[in-house]
Amino acid sequence: MQRRDLLRLLATGAGVAASGLSPSLLSVARAAQAQVGSGYKLRTLNPQQNAMVVTMTDLIIPETDTPGAKGALVNEFIDVILTDWAHDDERKPFLDGLAGVDKQSTDLFGKAFNDASVEQQTTLLRAMDDKAISAHGAAHAHHGNTIPADRDKQLQGNFWDVFKGITIHGYYTSEIGFTKEEHLEIIPGAYHGCVPYVPNKA
Repeated sequence: MQRRDLLRLLATGAGVAASGLSPSLLSVARAAQAQVGSGYKLRTLNPQQNAMVVTMTDLIIPETDTPGAKGALVNEFIDVILTDWAHDDERKPFLDGLAGVDKQSTDLFGKAFNDASVEQQTTLLRAMDDKAISAHGAAHAHHGNTIPADRDKQLQGNFWDVFKGITIHGYYTSEIGFTKEEHLEIIPGAYHGCVPYVPNKA
């Protein structure tokens, strides 16, 4: 199975976060990525929420010939964003959205999301994706997940759209997503997270 066959979230192209972010969002993503790894300790997500985020992001961008969202520590990126950049009226809906996914899993399968099988988890996320696409109509279906350019709108709106957007940002501005998935060259030698890629005009 190809990475983009699992969910239709990447229909707009995998490089959105690596090259299409506004300067202000690039700055935010760079600062967030600088905190990820090296013994990072969760500050907003509790262990149960974090386990959900790890699973959900990895189902969206699973490991194939390159590492997926789990390998890129997208869960930590999300925790940084929720802690340092989200407002209270953005953080609470996000966490409530996770609780809503857990409730849907319990209602459908009699199990919390973290206890459900991979097939059940995937079925639930597909249903959420289908519902979001239907809600957005034909434009969403043709253009995929449109990520707002305005920082103030990044964490606003339908939970599933927000979750997909932040997952894309977290993966494609990580070192793994930028260098291994996008195969973009970093010159000179050091990884600079989400510095816009400028093609060589020589």
